[in-house]
Amino acid sequence: MNTPPPSGSSKEADPKPRILARDDGTTIAYHRLAGRAPGVVFLTGFNSDMTGGKALALEAFCRKRGQAFVRFDYFGHGASSGEFADGTIGRWADDAVAVLDHLTDGPQVLVGSSMGGWIMLLAALARPKRIAGLVGTAAAPDFTEDLILNTLAPAQRAELTRRGYIETDNPYDDKPYRISKALLDEGRRHLLLAAEIRLDCPVRLIHGKADQDVPWRTSERLADRLRSQDVETLFVKNGDHRLSEPKDLERLTHVVGRLLDQFSTGRRP
Repeated sequence: MNTPPPSGSSKEADPKPRILARDDGTTIAYHRLAGRAPGVVFLTGFNSDMTGGKALALEAFCRKRGQAFVRFDYFGHGASSGEFADGTIGRWADDAVAVLDHLTDGPQVLVGSSMGGWIMLLAALARPKRIAGLVGTAAAPDFTEDLILNTLAPAQRAELTRRGYIETDNPYDDKPYRISKALLDEGRRHLLLAAEIRLDCPVRLIHGKADQDVPWRTSERLADRLRSQDVETLFVKNGDHRLSEPKDLERLTHVVGRLLDQFSTGRRP
């Protein structure tokens, strides 16, 4: 799966992030707004960071509403410590749980973009009582298996075994992606789409039908696997993987706002 760099990145204008220290000595960089519950936590995509268009649009949206909000970088991403090549799905999911535990209070709506859609599911399974709802945009659960490992040619599989990694073309940058065998092997421990996903919270899934990186049918499969009876899917006919155009960001904030509004009126969405 090729994930584009953050759209609308504004690293120079962004104030210096705060730092959450982990017990193992690593650090998570984050930005946090104080506000009312439910809070919103944004989870970025693979090799992306918290300065992208969706993260900043949600932050502005939550600031205007007076809603609590957190955006952060996983291990090896953005301003957090560690090397990207050393990261795994389990490690990044553990970062998300640490953010929930240490940087948020009360119920939360998790918003996951691409790989972040997988991470939000794993975090919700780890802390189900903390989750008010989930919103996935181009969610990519199981991508290490379905979109990488299962698409490798025999020569690439041999190279993966021999070298411990492969390099794949990156359509968004001249620098290729380096995919490690450890990432793919560890990812198998967190696959979700082969069985019922035991979450009962409201879930909203947005996916572009023109997505060239994560097939829109992934969201269709995810909706079928979720145990929750409150699942809505919204397919955007000409939407690409980014879903970061102004109309896409307006759609995303509208969906998130609808969840927040319904929760705040005293009835779960």
